Amino acid sequence: MNVVELDASTLNHKELNDRLKECIVHGADKIILRDVYGQRYIGTRLHSLESRRKVEIEIFGTPGNDLGAFLANHKIIVHGNSQDGVGNTMNDGEIIVEGRAGDVLAMSMRGGKIFIRDSVGYRAAMHMKEDLEKRPVLVIGGSAQDFLGEYMAGGVVILLGLRNVSHRGNFIGTGMHGGVIYIRGAVGDSQLSKDVSPNELDENDREILNQYISEFATYFDIGIDVAEILKDHFIKLLPATKRPYGQLYAHRSTL
Repeated sequence: MNVVELDASTLNHKELNDRLKECIVHGADKIILRDVYGQRYIGTRLHSLESRRKVEIEIFGTPGNDLGAFLANHKIIVHGNSQDGVGNTMNDGEIIVEGRAGDVLAMSMRGGKIFIRDSVGYRAAMHMKEDLEKRPVLVIGGSAQDFLGEYMAGGVVILLGLRNVSHRGNFIGTGMHGGVIYIRGAVGDSQLSKDVSPNELDENDREILNQYISEFATYFDIGIDVAEILKDHFIKLLPATKRPYGQLYAHRSTL
């Protein structure tokens, strides 16, 4: 394996991303970034022919906004926290954060998987979407702040509430018209938007949870067996309608 290490302490975000691309073009299989301090867009501009190989990018420090935006195929591991916009419009690959993430996590995410060990900020999974071939997945070990799944159009979101983290976010699923949100533990009706409906799990749901929680547990020491987590109560949130704003935009005749 061709492993390259870069010291990011003296590089601005453009210089760092230029170096990343150069390393991949020259055959790097794994790139370790040390002393990262807020550089934005890490992993974003990797669209050359060579970047179609799956490369692992390991980050020590705190990456800035839009980590892994438009990510295609690669794997990013963050040893620490991340800022806003992680996985913005992500197409494929994996992002693993060994800490917490900021706001608008997985906004417009179209494919791939994101695993966050701790909690996240506002508007996570906003406008997440899917098609017949891609179904994005977001697993959060803690909880999320307000407007989780806002305008969500597809994909899978799982909130685990580990380490006795309670779900205090409100307006869950506002404008949601696709996909599914699974929340472990208690959630009050007042926390849910009128655009979602709570449902009981079926066998397919339990298979989905087992698959992605098991994968989550391979990255983090969660302190509890997956089988024990699956015994707990989960709420399944689905859109109440496929067209929550149909009346707003539909033409009405005045005749």
